[in-house]
Amino acid sequence: MKKEPVVSLRDVLDRADAAARRGESAGAAIYPTGFHPLDSYLGGGLRSGELTLLGGPQGLGKTTMALQVARNVAASGCDVVYFSFEHDEVSLLTRLVALEAGLRDGTAAVTLRQVRQAVDATADSPSGLAGRLEGLGGGSDAVKAVGEYAERIVVHRSDGRRTSADVVRSVVAGFVKADRQPLVVVDYIQKVAVERDLPNEDERTTVVVEALKDLALEYGVPVLAIVAADKAGLAKTGRLRIFDLRGSSALAYEADVVLMLNDKYDVVARHHLVYDVANAERFRGWVVVSLEKNRSGLDRIDLEFRKVFEQGRFDTEGNAVAEQLTDDRVFVE
Repeated sequence: MKKEPVVSLRDVLDRADAAARRGESAGAAIYPTGFHPLDSYLGGGLRSGELTLLGGPQGLGKTTMALQVARNVAASGCDVVYFSFEHDEVSLLTRLVALEAGLRDGTAAVTLRQVRQAVDATADSPSGLAGRLEGLGGGSDAVKAVGEYAERIVVHRSDGRRTSADVVRSVVAGFVKADRQPLVVVDYIQKVAVERDLPNEDERTTVVVEALKDLALEYGVPVLAIVAADKAGLAKTGRLRIFDLRGSSALAYEADVVLMLNDKYDVVARHHLVYDVANAERFRGWVVVSLEKNRSGLDRIDLEFRKVFEQGRFDTEGNAVAEQLTDDRVFVE
């Protein structure tokens, strides 16, 4: 529902009272990410009216995590509109099928590579895609599982030359008019077209992030946006922080929640490797998700989740990081 710009606190109190009497929440709608214990620190999950940023190095799984959150939200019965600037809809479907198989059959499930091969195959299959994946670690069941929530995920094949913040707003407005409050995923912010001729990337990023924050507030939807690192961040060998993201000052100010991904091997303190070299390989299998900003709760929290990239997913049951972390990368030969 589009929010009115002026409202009496008397009306707000009356609505809160009425909601309490009905046994309903008077606050923000909560969209669980499905990642534990991240949701507990976020007060249950992503919140309507808030902008959440997801940043980190290239190739560490930002899209993987965003798509997995989208899947979890859709599977819970909520709508998702996914603005995809780098992946087509078939690629996203392929990832979801592999992810779904992994959730059901664990590491014995069909791999992302095998699902891609099945999708790309040209041989006739009377049973469709499920038939091509029959006998491959729960592949056919995964196709059926995706089908149960696929209608609730709408993919917008976005274009860096034409898909502006106004286009994003227009698409979301169509959902809201139909009385649907979707999770909005933008993959990724720096690809969103800016109609004004601005001299540098920081200014363009500022325009986009401000527009996404306004969108979240105006329509009462949660927005999850992926953010790329700036040039210095891309060259950095240690831990990426919020100030390593493109347009970092605007991002830090406008966002309600900032999540930063880092490879655990790259950020764990030296003494954890020096005294137990075997840890090095173990740490490579985990990503550290740092809650760098959280307007609704605690921040500066470091959590870890196991990578299962052969199935295009993370293990959603994570832990608080027990080891000391550092901003400087430690190399062990």
